[in-house]
Amino acid sequence: MSAWRLVEGTAPDPRPASDAAPRPAEAARPERPRTGARRMLVVAAVALLTLVGAGGLAAAGTGMFAEKPDGCGKPDRNIQLYAVELPRDGTQIRIGYGLTPQTASYPGPLMEMMEGECLAITLHNQVSAETLAALRTDPAHPLGVSLHVHGVKYTQLSDGTVQNGSYVPPGESRTYTWYAQPRNNKTGSQGTAGYWWYHDHVVGGPHGTQGLSAGLFGGLVVRRPGDPKPDRTYTVVFGDRQSINLRRGEATDTCTEANPQPGPTCLVARKGERVEFVVVGIGNDMHTFHLHGHSWADTRTGVVPNGQPFADSVPVIDNKTLGPGDSFGVQVVAGDAVGPGHWMLHCHMQFHSDAGMSTMLHVLDENGNMPPGMGHQHPAAAPPATAGGAAAPATDGQHQHS
Repeated sequence: MSAWRLVEGTAPDPRPASDAAPRPAEAARPERPRTGARRMLVVAAVALLTLVGAGGLAAAGTGMFAEKPDGCGKPDRNIQLYAVELPRDGTQIRIGYGLTPQTASYPGPLMEMMEGECLAITLHNQVSAETLAALRTDPAHPLGVSLHVHGVKYTQLSDGTVQNGSYVPPGESRTYTWYAQPRNNKTGSQGTAGYWWYHDHVVGGPHGTQGLSAGLFGGLVVRRPGDPKPDRTYTVVFGDRQSINLRRGEATDTCTEANPQPGPTCLVARKGERVEFVVVGIGNDMHTFHLHGHSWADTRTGVVPNGQPFADSVPVIDNKTLGPGDSFGVQVVAGDAVGPGHWMLHCHMQFHSDAGMSTMLHVLDENGNMPPGMGHQHPAAAPPATAGGAAAPATDGQHQHS
């Protein structure tokens, strides 16, 4: 029965005609007219209950919730993004985002937007149901992946959670809309320019904890006109088990001396290049981000524009605290005043760095040559302690993260 039919007309009296006269109690209670406003209220309530019973508010579709945030008309760009299962890290399942299935990685691809831009991202779930079932903590939890973003604007249909049904089952696709709302002094909007990140919020459980642990995360930069443009950008994610981008020890740095290829495990730049880091914290631990030989301004962009009268009031730092869910940006000029070299990038919580939470920024000379010293930048990750406090014996040198 439709919600409309429930409130149209008057229900027939089930009593026989001989009993149809008002009973004493009924006669004493005056009948309230069904006004139009009351009728609409009943209709809305019944419709809401029907939607919830049919599987949640997301079932309302575009009829109840907007597809795009206010201010976002037709998307300025459309991006195809793929969630793909990657080779396992020992026994640990790995899943990554990629602009193509072949380029999926962890962290996923850097997303860049300008304030005022509206971006449509279609996520294709190519992770098998069997793999997703192996990661979930509750057999009743639905199987799927999602895309949840920090910092920019989106509606419930692009939230990326189970609670509002905005996830992607195995083999299916879904489009998410992000809006980099600009600053507006009249309305009080602060804008969305900054360093943010995106991640899964569904795999394994309602908070996507297993999706994060498997590798479903990436960096997002929202810029304003006039912001300094880097020559290269790296996303650096500090996480549990003393990991950088879910790796420890030697696995954090795979650069080769002859042909270093920039990527999540090879942070490399030529002297004089402007290098940008999108720094993200995941998991449950606190960390500090420290880069040897370089410093930056503790501002939104990591720099202070030349000639700014407040420049002396801005702290210049080379170490910054990072908590779970935090993100910030750093911009440095590679080798500025210090020259080419292998510059350590690590967590300054001592037992974290001792356990292998350390990598290198390799600054090449102006000709692109790797400086000497390549053989000394990879201390092996310390073996985990046993229950009695003693170090466990080393096995095959592989690193494991849960």
